Amino acid sequence: MTESTAPAPAQEENQIIAERREKLAGIRAQGIAFPNDFERRDYAADLHETHGETAKEVLEATPVAVQLAGRMMLKRVMGKASFATLQDMSGRMQIYVSREAVGEEAYDAFKRMDLGDILGVAGTLFRTKTDELTIHATSVRLLTKALR
Repeated sequence: MTESTAPAPAQEENQIIAERREKLAGIRAQGIAFPNDFERRDYAADLHETHGETAKEVLEATPVAVQLAGRMMLKRVMGKASFATLQDMSGRMQIYVSREAVGEEAYDAFKRMDLGDILGVAGTLFRTKTDELTIHATSVRLLTKALR
């Protein structure tokens, strides 16, 4: 009989919570733990309903400024740019965050954010190569840190 060296699920969860508490302590030390001045202007479902059929060229010619807040459900970091999916009370919206658009400090902070964190994003709508409606972020802020 062989013994498993994998930690028990409860131990893994405790380790994740401990890591997230450390991140929260670092955020609090910077004095920016829970900003409350972000104003959501848009909802994911409304953006899809209003601009879901808008052509790529139209979005490029007439930028649509948006502000969305939501829980980060997916995150794909790819060097100098990343994609993430935010979910608000109405649905999901993909965001594109690039070091060039948000700045190095904000991009590094974004890369340290975890799934489940609540983010505030401002930017403009565009379509990706796969034709998905996406927010090209010009600002990304942590609104609430998820511990679980």
